[in-house]
Amino acid sequence: MAACGNEKAVDLQTIMAQPRAYVGSQTCKKCHLEHYDSWKMTMHSRMTQDVQKNRDALIVEIDEKKIREDLAKLSKKLKVPADQIYVPKVEEIKYTIGSQWKQRFIVEKNGTLYISPIQYNADTHRWVNYHEKDWDKRPWLLKCGGCHATGVDLKTMTFSEPATACEACHGPGSWHAVLPKTAVFEKRQTIVNPAKLTMGVAVQICGSCHNRGHAIKYKGAGWPVGFRPGKALEAYYKSTSYVGGDVKHMYANEFSKGHHQQYIDWVQSRHYQEGVTCTSCHYVHQIGIPPTRSQTFVAGSKQCFTCHVQINKNMAHSIHSFANCVGCHMPRIAKSAESGDIHSHVFVALLPEDTLQNPKVPNSCQTCHKHKKEDLKKLDSRWKALAKIPAPVGQPIQPIEYEYTK
Repeated sequence: MAACGNEKAVDLQTIMAQPRAYVGSQTCKKCHLEHYDSWKMTMHSRMTQDVQKNRDALIVEIDEKKIREDLAKLSKKLKVPADQIYVPKVEEIKYTIGSQWKQRFIVEKNGTLYISPIQYNADTHRWVNYHEKDWDKRPWLLKCGGCHATGVDLKTMTFSEPATACEACHGPGSWHAVLPKTAVFEKRQTIVNPAKLTMGVAVQICGSCHNRGHAIKYKGAGWPVGFRPGKALEAYYKSTSYVGGDVKHMYANEFSKGHHQQYIDWVQSRHYQEGVTCTSCHYVHQIGIPPTRSQTFVAGSKQCFTCHVQINKNMAHSIHSFANCVGCHMPRIAKSAESGDIHSHVFVALLPEDTLQNPKVPNSCQTCHKHKKEDLKKLDSRWKALAKIPAPVGQPIQPIEYEYTK
């Protein structure tokens, strides 16, 4: 690149000959302060927090007596007796994971980081178990770290920074950061801007973490090892499925019942077919105070109305929940901390007949408090009567014959 004024010429080829490296969001902040500030308002920035540096990252007191009391209530489900489950002391906790629905706690054992076998569920204020039998056989960086931290290196078992940071979505920034501001076009070539990628590739950045399955290129890893923003996800990752035997995280109709699986749902939806992607509804970072809990551009069903025009109140849309698109088309059937605390992303209303055909599949009607305990067959018949298109009334129109003249 030619020099401008007294500025030294930039040898772009030499820079790009070096391996890409992670430089951290603090480096990004120097030039992109407004985007850094907006990212700090998101849950991505708080995905993993360093407790050693910030004790306030803990959202609850680590009270061993209370923890064991709660665990004892789950004794029938536990694989280890409640009084024998490892409960870390505060000073043993290195990092926290999450704070919105639940919080988990990372500890170090023999130089390796693990998620301790206890979990705090925020909405219900209770402690539950988490892999209490094999927690110290599941290295955090191998099983989960690639999505909870940025720049994970499984060879050295290290990472660049806790949190889902800038480079998780934009790729390693060493080339980009070393170039001067005046090298405008060269800087653009050395970083990934998801907004400028083709739609199908851009959405796979979200899908690399909002997913569940196993790595293709690294045995035992639960995240897409080797994937970089802008690449094809399926070359690095295989999503889970009910047909594939995952009955724990999937329903028989292939809808998700586990958390961080929105991508699996979305690829089954009409949104996927029509090109409505994650960022059509969700912002990644937005200047100012985030307007909604789930980082959607507007709250609840108002988001749906930005695309779907409200036409009438006939048939199914005449029931009491009309105008509540989310309540029926995104029922709370998936589990983050507690069963049914997060929404399905297939965008299909699950009907009573779906549950009648397979009792383990929930339906939109019974996830609502009004119909929760109603008889399923009666609910199904009422739904079908309501959704039935009435027969046409009147006389059929006779075709009109025209005479044509030459």
